[in-house]
Amino acid sequence: MICDSHTHSDNSFDAKSSVEEMCRAAISQDLYALTITDHCEAPFIRFGADCEFGCFDELIPKSLEDTTRAAEQFSGKLKVLRGLELGEPVQDSDGAERALSYGEYDFILASVHGLKNMLDFYYLDYTHIDIDDLLKKYFTELCETAEYPHFDSLAHLTYPLRYIILRSGRMPDLSKHSDMIDEIFKILIKNNKALEINVSGLFKELKTTMPDISFVRRFKELGGKYITLGTDAHSADAVGKGLVQGLAVAKEAGFTHYALYENHIPQLIPIDI
Repeated sequence: MICDSHTHSDNSFDAKSSVEEMCRAAISQDLYALTITDHCEAPFIRFGADCEFGCFDELIPKSLEDTTRAAEQFSGKLKVLRGLELGEPVQDSDGAERALSYGEYDFILASVHGLKNMLDFYYLDYTHIDIDDLLKKYFTELCETAEYPHFDSLAHLTYPLRYIILRSGRMPDLSKHSDMIDEIFKILIKNNKALEINVSGLFKELKTTMPDISFVRRFKELGGKYITLGTDAHSADAVGKGLVQGLAVAKEAGFTHYALYENHIPQLIPIDI
């Protein structure tokens, strides 16, 4: 029973496959469940049709509509769940509330793709940035995000590393931020939230999951109960890719089960690899 709980359809500005195409790919990979978690960046909702990421007032309701239709279409072949990747919820509480009001969701991923009044980490020039200071601010915001009540799993904890390594050619020393990362984990645990193992980093310069096994193990040591697994697929050909490796990381870190969320309730699935 392998599930992909982080995927994007063409209702996300940077993805290209329809929900139906994503579902057919999941069936071809013999997945048990697929959750569509299209992007919705809370601070940008207010820009409407002028938003560079598209009009979320149109995109997210359509994502929910497409996913609901696919759940009916593929019933008995694939469990299809309604999700959302809610970016930067603590930067704009009104925008986050609006995102959550678009419809009924099974699963909410919380993420931070960029700091307030800064570009997405993807666009930054890391040759002219104090990377340690940037990461300190990032993990501080993740602490605040972990306290946000309306989400189920915290996405790609080490997201900035993907671009720092790509643009600067070096790996930052994350031991400098270990206390802050521990605090993030403790907040997640206190609030019964999950930590995502995002496998997309395996196929990029990072060459590991986000976060890597050392952080997944630390989350477990501190009392972490729930983990979710996602490819972060932005096209049908990436659906399911790397999930077995992600399960191996979870197992080596000490987890015996991972979570699939349906109506925000974690269903624990044995890790059997």
